[in-house]
Amino acid sequence: MRHQTISPLNNISTLLPVFGDQLSLNLPSLQVDRPEQCCVLMAEVMGEANYVSHHRRKLVFVFASMRHFAEELRSRGWQVRYVELTHPENSGSLDNEIERAVNELNIKQVAITRPGEWRLDSAISKTAQDLERNNSVIVKIHEDSRFLCTNAEFVRWAGTRKQLRMEYFYRDMRRKTGLLMDDNKPIGGKWNYDAENRKPPGKDLTFHSPKRFRPTAITRAVIDMVETLFPDNFGSTENFWFATSRKQATAALVRWIEHSLPLFGDYQDAMLQDEPFMFHSVIAQYINIGWLDPMDVCQRVEAEYNKGSVPLNAAEGFIRQIIGWREYVRGIYWLKMPDYIQNNFFNATRALPEFYWTAETNMNCLRQCIKQTHDEAYAHHIQRLMVTGNFAMLIGVLPKEVHEWYLAVYADAYEWVELPNTLGMSQFADGGLLGSKPYAAGGNYINKMSNYCKHCHYKVSKKEGDDACPFNYLYWHFLASNRGKLADNHRLIQIYRTYDRMSDEKRQTINKDSEKFLSNLS
Repeated sequence: MRHQTISPLNNISTLLPVFGDQLSLNLPSLQVDRPEQCCVLMAEVMGEANYVSHHRRKLVFVFASMRHFAEELRSRGWQVRYVELTHPENSGSLDNEIERAVNELNIKQVAITRPGEWRLDSAISKTAQDLERNNSVIVKIHEDSRFLCTNAEFVRWAGTRKQLRMEYFYRDMRRKTGLLMDDNKPIGGKWNYDAENRKPPGKDLTFHSPKRFRPTAITRAVIDMVETLFPDNFGSTENFWFATSRKQATAALVRWIEHSLPLFGDYQDAMLQDEPFMFHSVIAQYINIGWLDPMDVCQRVEAEYNKGSVPLNAAEGFIRQIIGWREYVRGIYWLKMPDYIQNNFFNATRALPEFYWTAETNMNCLRQCIKQTHDEAYAHHIQRLMVTGNFAMLIGVLPKEVHEWYLAVYADAYEWVELPNTLGMSQFADGGLLGSKPYAAGGNYINKMSNYCKHCHYKVSKKEGDDACPFNYLYWHFLASNRGKLADNHRLIQIYRTYDRMSDEKRQTINKDSEKFLSNLS
């Protein structure tokens, strides 16, 4: 179907804007009594396409998914006003497209599901006020029911707590959902099996890659558009394979559950050269855009455990990522925005190294993770946290630049989920609101959890000198440089004691090697 022409609409009184990450039939604003009097508005706008330099594969995924969702709605009898990015009358922003549709269709009511990002929510809220004041339009903004914890519930949970630890929030979410629960107790007797989810990669593992889909005609048209309009953006659209419909996303979930979930728990922290996916589901982008419902996904995983098909550490580890971390970081985001984005606990000022865009570095772990990110718009949580994130923190990159990179390059990245994970967990820029200590590590951790070091220019076994792994001395240099801010952290007391037992000569060498590396990096 040609999307370039906006189809004529009949007998419309209510406008239902649906944003690019709200592709759910259960969206609160779509639950109406008289759908025949409603028009769903969907618009591809440059304001959302370029507020950061999004990965080209991410742009294709979002726009193609939007177009397929519009087709799904039409097949169910909805009237849809769809505005392509290249439409000659496209105003360039979602708030302007809402106003344009209201005026052109003589709309009396607008129902919106609250946007997921503070930036967009502010713009839409202002538009709602303007429409009510200037056009006498009734505007209703619904809370997004696709999440398991409302913003109001999170505010009540946070209360006056000084430390908002995810583990305690997660336990409350287990009780609320009943997932993996035996009455009011966790199945197996423990809440968290993370200690069983840290196996290094074995030699004889067999992987089943995520289910891949051949682009439809709609998706191919989007690929052409993205290549034309965003030729200099990061990444590639070559061999695009993401699901762009609900049916495809569900098939991807089913394949992962059948083939990879049983070993997901054991190896979820492991990394292997040229194996970007291992046992990971690669469905976060499908959940975050609306194709998959998070509770349904968790119930499917729980059912596999109940059948005896997967071990408890795999089921619990995955469910914790969804009802624990995912819900928790969203709560933190709305609790602390808009000031949260300015957090910079270590007063870091360094620019993000150029090789985060080119992968041209002699450090193989970084080269592998960045190249994979370029090719797939994907890296799993340990690659993000303990390789690219760890390095950025150790060298003192401005946290906002790290945030903007992560937001741009990953297909599953939306600010509500990415910002707290980056500034809080990865960069410790919030000073410990999310994490009890910085996720800093030397080369030994990466060597234990991957085979990257075997193929590296540097030697992970060496602690000093030009051929030593930079993580080894940068780790201690970071701790020494930030001692005034970290010395009282109870989880770092023993580590600082280890540093203090080093000879003066060794500490001087750490400083010299670090300063030399950082100078060359600049």
